[in-house]
Amino acid sequence: MSPVRILIADDHEIVRMGMRALLEGHAGWEVCGEANDGKEAVEKAGKLHPDIVIVDVTMPQLNGLESARRILSTSTNVKVLILSMHESEKLVEEALEMGAHGFLLKSDAGRQLIAAVETILKGRRFVSSKLAKAMVSPLPEAASFSPEATLTRREREILQLLAEGRTSKEVALALNISTKTAETHRTNIMQKLNLHSITELTRYAIRNKIVQP
Repeated sequence: MSPVRILIADDHEIVRMGMRALLEGHAGWEVCGEANDGKEAVEKAGKLHPDIVIVDVTMPQLNGLESARRILSTSTNVKVLILSMHESEKLVEEALEMGAHGFLLKSDAGRQLIAAVETILKGRRFVSSKLAKAMVSPLPEAASFSPEATLTRREREILQLLAEGRTSKEVALALNISTKTAETHRTNIMQKLNLHSITELTRYAIRNKIVQP
């Protein structure tokens, strides 16, 4: 089996060294490259084809979110873990909304980096434990009802896949349907549950124990 290839992007060398040591201590994982700014992260992701890119939010040349957005736009297979020192629910929502697969606080990295990568490799989203609590905070009243209330069996399947971080294309492949059909189901689910973003959908799925944070 090929090793899991990981690219680390952070403008602090000491942070990259620490993460490299943790990641390469895990059997079957290798750090295939490092980048010290956002522009370099995008370039190396295109050249090295990593399985996972760990991107710091605050970097020179190009910030982490924009770097992640560009990386995800050019590859459907790569997964992105956002790293940040900021405990901001808004930042988490923005990261997940633009397609990131996880959000890890730097203060949690020493304890949760391995768990974060393992979770993402299993096809699930990961959010730092300190911020995960925000993901299960109450939603608007209109969205607080049972997922079985109005969703069809296929819609419940798609709800779970979307909450796990799958794109419409990945949902279509998993269920052997067209991407257009998957997108139509996604729109119907959002309307039925009165949800307005993937972040709200993820929070809904966590609150109703459809997926685990």
